[in-house]
Amino acid sequence: MKSSLYNNPQLVIESGQTPQGMITWQSPSNLALIKYWGKYGQQMPRNPSISLTLEQAYTQMTLEWGPKDGTDKTIELELFFQQMRHEGFEEELKLRMQKLLEMFPFLHQMRLIVDTFNSFPHSAGIASSASSMSALALCLCSLEDELFGTLSDDVEFERKASYAARLLSGSACRSIYGSAALWGETPGVPDSSDLYAIPMESKIHNVFKSFHNAILIVSQEEKSVSSSAGHQLMQDHPFADARYQQAKQRLHQIMGALESGEIDRVGDIIEQEALTLHALMMQSNPSYILMEPATLTLIRKIRQYRKDTGIPAYFSLDAGPNIHLLYPDDKHEQVTDFIVTELVPHCQDGVYISDKVGEGPVQM
Repeated sequence: MKSSLYNNPQLVIESGQTPQGMITWQSPSNLALIKYWGKYGQQMPRNPSISLTLEQAYTQMTLEWGPKDGTDKTIELELFFQQMRHEGFEEELKLRMQKLLEMFPFLHQMRLIVDTFNSFPHSAGIASSASSMSALALCLCSLEDELFGTLSDDVEFERKASYAARLLSGSACRSIYGSAALWGETPGVPDSSDLYAIPMESKIHNVFKSFHNAILIVSQEEKSVSSSAGHQLMQDHPFADARYQQAKQRLHQIMGALESGEIDRVGDIIEQEALTLHALMMQSNPSYILMEPATLTLIRKIRQYRKDTGIPAYFSLDAGPNIHLLYPDDKHEQVTDFIVTELVPHCQDGVYISDKVGEGPVQM
C-alpha cells in the first residue's frame, strides 16, 4: 500500500467560493501498552504498538476557517492554546500541516484559526501530541466532508483521520478509536498497517474496557528531551534491532492476554515495556533520563502494594516521568484509597488524574 493513499488533487474549492465555519472535536490521549519507539520514512513505525484509549486526558480543538487573502500555496494559520496565542508552536504546526496538503489541498485556500486546550499538562509525557494531533486530523476530515461530502462512511472517515493523524504525530493515529487500537503491520491481523491504526475493541476482554488509569503527576514541567528527538536517537541505537524484535514478540503475547482477560499477564508485559522504553533512553547516545526520584518511589510502592494485597495494580510510563497506574474496575475503591494515602504525597502539588479507558473522540 502506497503512502500516497489519500492524495486527492480534486479537493479544491472553486475560486471565490470559500465558505466560513467552525468545527470542534474532543479527542483523547492514549496509553501504549506495547511502545512505539523508533520510526522511518514519513512517521512509519519500526514496530507495531497497541494502546488503550483514555477518557479524561483529552484535547478539545476548534478549527475555524474562512476566505484567505492572496493566492500563495502556504498555510495561513493562527494558533491559540489555553486561550492564548502560541506563535512558537504555530510555525511548527504549519510545517506539520504542510505534509497534509496533498490530502487536503483546499487548506492553502483558507485562513485557519485553531483554538485548543488540554485537560492535562502538555509536553510532560502524557501523549499530548496524540490527543491534539488526532483532534486536528478529525477536524480536517470533518471539514473535507462538509465541503465535498466525501467521507460520509464512518469507517473510511476514521481510517483517513488515523492516516492524517499519523503524519502529524505518529501515536496520534491510535487516538481515533475507542477502547483499544493497533498501529503497525502485524502478521495474523487483517487490515493492520504501518499507515494507520485499526480498532481493537472487539479483540479485548470486557475487563479491560472498564480499566482505570490513574495518572500520577510527578512533574508538570516540559520534558528535557522531546519524543521526536528520542525517536531520532533510535536510528543508531546499539539495541535497536533487538528491541524491535522484542516488541513484536511482546505484542503477540499481550494480544492473546488482552483477548482472554489475563490481567496479571497483561500487567507483567506493560511494566516490562515501560522499563524497556526508559532503558532505551538511558542507552541512547547521548543518553538521557526522564524519570525523577519520585517516579522510582511510586514504582516501588505500587509493586509492594500488589505483593501485600494481591490486587492487580500495574504501572506504565510514557516518554516522561509520570506514572500510569492501571487496575480493574472492581478494585477501584481499594486502589483509590491507596492512591490518596500512599501515592499522592509523592505527586507534584498532590496532583493526579483519575482516568479510565474511554470510548474515543467526540464531535462537539
